[in-house]
Amino acid sequence: MTRAAQSSGNVSFQAPAETNKTASIVPQTLPTVIFQGTARCCAILSAMPLIVALAALVTSALAVAQPADLLVRNANIYTMESRTPRAKEIAVRGDRIAAVGDNLASHSGPNTRVIDAPGATLVPGFIDSHGHMRGLGESLEILDLRHSNTVSDVVSQVKQAAASRKSGEWITGRAWDQTRWPGAQFPTADDLTAVSQNHPVYLTRVDGHAAWVNRKALELADVNAATSDPPGGKIHHDRAGRPTGILIDRAMGLVGRKIPPSTPEQIRNRIARAAEECARLGLTSVHDAGTSAEDLSTYRALIQGSKLPVRVYAMIRGEGPLWDQYCRSGPEVGSLLTVRSVKLVADGALGSRGAALKQPYSDDPRNSGLQILPKSTIERVAHAAYKAGLQVNTHAIGDLANRTVLDAYAAVLPPGNDRRFRVEHAQVVSLEDFALFARFRILPSVQAVHATSDMRWAQQRVGPDRVKGAYAWQRFLALGLPIANGSDFPVENANPLWGFYASITRQDHAGAPPGGWQPDQCMTREQALRSFTLDAAFAAFEEREKGSLAPGKLADFVLLSRDIMTIPPAEILETRVTHTVLGGRIVYQEKH
Repeated sequence: MTRAAQSSGNVSFQAPAETNKTASIVPQTLPTVIFQGTARCCAILSAMPLIVALAALVTSALAVAQPADLLVRNANIYTMESRTPRAKEIAVRGDRIAAVGDNLASHSGPNTRVIDAPGATLVPGFIDSHGHMRGLGESLEILDLRHSNTVSDVVSQVKQAAASRKSGEWITGRAWDQTRWPGAQFPTADDLTAVSQNHPVYLTRVDGHAAWVNRKALELADVNAATSDPPGGKIHHDRAGRPTGILIDRAMGLVGRKIPPSTPEQIRNRIARAAEECARLGLTSVHDAGTSAEDLSTYRALIQGSKLPVRVYAMIRGEGPLWDQYCRSGPEVGSLLTVRSVKLVADGALGSRGAALKQPYSDDPRNSGLQILPKSTIERVAHAAYKAGLQVNTHAIGDLANRTVLDAYAAVLPPGNDRRFRVEHAQVVSLEDFALFARFRILPSVQAVHATSDMRWAQQRVGPDRVKGAYAWQRFLALGLPIANGSDFPVENANPLWGFYASITRQDHAGAPPGGWQPDQCMTREQALRSFTLDAAFAAFEEREKGSLAPGKLADFVLLSRDIMTIPPAEILETRVTHTVLGGRIVYQEKH
């Protein structure tokens, strides 16, 4: 049974016979007519081209008779529509596109809002195919360690936080990255304890797959030399057997569960703040990778109050009561909130050496990473999802994790299916395994910015042979697979223009390395734009509603200060979002 969420936050139900669970919900405007008799039927069929043409003329006439609510003129428009790839003007009525063309003056009326945009470029609204909304909001509140260049830089921030907080209050932060520090070694609890004896400290690595904690936090969690590694996790120990303060993947929860849970008000404020940030950056849709029941309640409350300036495609966070509920009821498809998928995690991350590899790490020969979920669990979830008309999106970074997920999906999916199961990240794939993506139509959901963040040390981790299948976007595209692009925010910056730049250059913001890292895997600009628009919509069964600019589609688009399809790559990083339009409503406008 499919649940269709309304803008009011209410939910209506449709029986399976009334809806196609694997296709976008598109209003049907013409009734079906059945005629008796072969000759009569053939006559009607032969007249169908004329009927369709007349219907189009009537629709066009009605559109002109009803003036647009919004008209953007004199813009440089990239539609992502193959038949009409370029235009100068776009007209909006209600939340839909009424017309796209070069001269739409006939759509203007006395109450039409007109944006004259000479020099501006207009593209479909950007879609981030893998982000964490609550995490983004939280990252704007806690210590931001992204720009720390040494252990001392982090310690200094923690010391300052401890000085302004009550004894016993937790200090949290995220985005430290030891690969950017001299020596590239993991830090220790003692580094933090020296400045925070009375405060438990919990700092998440940039990839979200490792935590750095102090002695106070270890004591509160009763983590000591006798504590065993949990399944799918690893506690780092020193030579004396004491925990060093570094916890990998599921070991993070040993301390993390001691942090007081967020209140409903905090969750609401964080998601609302994240949504505003997305609108500012030109994101009109986000695939929220790992949502809870509390998150969904927050989204519905924001929708009820008309305070959600971005559309959300929610992935339920793993198995549990919420997942079971949707397996019984089926997808929930709405304009601003859709819930039809589950997010699983098969392994850790490459930077913390938790990604599961078929052979040991090249720079850590005794370690092959962590398999967080076995094939049997992924296969069980996939069976339940397939039966309920839901989608499975599984985090897999190492080549072993990717193969495990592919095998689990293949046990459920028939070749050539259209169920659009996804592999989130798909970072290191054995060359012989790419064909499995194509055979079972499994979609790679990638984050181009991960490649440019990891390129400094990726080959050190996996060696010269395995790296050939790392961040290998053109290998996917050559197989005819659409790529959904994103940022994994707050792991990376949420700005989609940074992801677009990384996709076409495979360089850092200083332009290094010259020519790009593994440049044969760079996307073209059109491929990159598709990956953040139409192909990202496809990955959520929404390509008929969004992702390109055509009459009848949702009026989600962005105005940019420069033409990202032609300017030198370095200038893309300087390009500004001037307007973000969601369903014909301006949800962000640059202040001058």
